[in-house]
Amino acid sequence: MRLLIVLHHRFELWNAPPWFSARLRHDFPQLETVHLSTYDGIEPHLRDAEVVIAWSLRPEQFKVAEKLRWIHSPAAAVHQLMFPELITSDVILTNSREVHGPVVAEHVIALIFALAKRLPQAVRLQQKHVWGQDHMWRGPALSDSRRGPRPREIAAATLGLIGVGSIGREVARRASALGMRVIAAREHSEKGTPEGIQQVFSPSQLDVLLSQSDYIVLAAPLTPATRSLIDAARLAKFKPDACLINVSRGPIVDEAALVEALRDNKLGGAALDVFVEEPLPPDSPLWDLENLLITPHTAALTEKLWDRHYALISENLRRYLNHQPLLAVVDKKRGY
Repeated sequence: MRLLIVLHHRFELWNAPPWFSARLRHDFPQLETVHLSTYDGIEPHLRDAEVVIAWSLRPEQFKVAEKLRWIHSPAAAVHQLMFPELITSDVILTNSREVHGPVVAEHVIALIFALAKRLPQAVRLQQKHVWGQDHMWRGPALSDSRRGPRPREIAAATLGLIGVGSIGREVARRASALGMRVIAAREHSEKGTPEGIQQVFSPSQLDVLLSQSDYIVLAAPLTPATRSLIDAARLAKFKPDACLINVSRGPIVDEAALVEALRDNKLGGAALDVFVEEPLPPDSPLWDLENLLITPHTAALTEKLWDRHYALISENLRRYLNHQPLLAVVDKKRGY
């Protein structure tokens, strides 16, 4: 049985280190493990592959893999694999949502604190050698005589969580432990209320959640239903001092509408880790917004990443070889 690992990415951490395949060969000697660092010449290896670990496959590559039974994506998002041939096939798709959940949740909490305590403004003042205590407290003067948001506490603030998958659940637990009131919107609200969440809304009640929230965290998968979910109309439902945080996928937010809302100071601020186009182009207007905190898709970065990947993949390989149900199976019809 052939296990094919084909991971090629411009960013170093997203590529499996050499020890990864070496350990798989040691722990699973019954497998023929092939590790490629490029998609060039992949077709001969795909023909006999029963299991593939890859970020993506094109439909024409998938067609070649006649023996394929299982694809594992090291990402949490799998929209890049949602083509009809795979969706309608019997091939199992799993992802790494449980690998990324805890570390992305930590990043979300860091962004909430940064926005609440106005840390980006403090950094800019430091760079200018300005002792900005008064400026930090009073907030910037706005064109309509209002003042910008002041430093505030997050205890008792309301966090509106859109998506309660592996990332959302971890965010909810951490935010609740910090004294925040956590409310959430999920596609299937009838599934109940996860730990740390006080109230669950259905998708049709999303505007109610937005109007109550001090911080809105996007942790939903990218699907046709969530693309441009946060548009101008939805941004108008935010509290004037509410903050938006996106650690999901860039296309969930209408970036042009967000730029306009931030320029007009209709929000308290925003923090984005993901973007419609990545890397973010140098001429993007997002760079110059003082009330926007940008992190370059670093929410999932950790030195423990591939150890966690190995734990999940090796467990699933054992299950697969023993004909047991796999962990982190994706519902291909729903796309997550």
